[in-house]
Amino acid sequence: MEAIILAGGLGTRLRSIVSELPKPLAPIKNKPFLAYLLDFWIAQGVNRFVLSVGYKYETIQNKFGTRYKGAEVDYAVETKPLGTGGGLILSWEKLLSPEPFLILNGDTFFNVNLTDILSQHSNCKADMTLSLFEVSNNKRYGTVVLDKNGFVRSLGKEHKTTGNNFANGGVYLMEPSLLKEYGNHRYKKCSLEDELLPNLLRQKRRVSGFISEGDFIDIGLPEDYRKAEKILSKNYGI
Repeated sequence: MEAIILAGGLGTRLRSIVSELPKPLAPIKNKPFLAYLLDFWIAQGVNRFVLSVGYKYETIQNKFGTRYKGAEVDYAVETKPLGTGGGLILSWEKLLSPEPFLILNGDTFFNVNLTDILSQHSNCKADMTLSLFEVSNNKRYGTVVLDKNGFVRSLGKEHKTTGNNFANGGVYLMEPSLLKEYGNHRYKKCSLEDELLPNLLRQKRRVSGFISEGDFIDIGLPEDYRKAEKILSKNYGI
């Protein structure tokens, strides 16, 4: 199985801690954050990764090369910042399999069971499946609203809901055919979360929501980075 990891961000909010490194290489107990991601998904059967990289990408290439613990590693290099959507489209062209593929954020770790999300994706005949976690406050991540059948109805920065609040966990399962119409958007900057996903919903695509109770870790802010050190080194020192 293949996975695209979106690892091209500048990580400006984390510069006070890792000023000389791309954010995915932020050290957690002397091990790059990206290594925890790769280890976790390799252990579940992912055997090929395409890394969407930009800022100081050579340091990532030098660290992981073209093979890592038996998995193939390829790179889609942004010559200018393309955003999460642009980086995804650029990386999509390097996929080899017609099967559903994973999309992972390079600065978040979400404990999602691959077998379970694949099963739901297949059973729902989904075009795309979003991993979700429950939150008490939706101001930071925004809320994903599901219909009674578990499909995504809407998403945004904030929604007033009477039920559970679910946030996007940054682990996606996608059918490769969904991005064919964006083939002529190469090298154009766009956002996966704010542009591509809403567009799929407007097109009435079947976007399923997969709820996981696993650990969710975001290293985007210094205080969260410090929490990540404790959780990852203790529970995921693979």
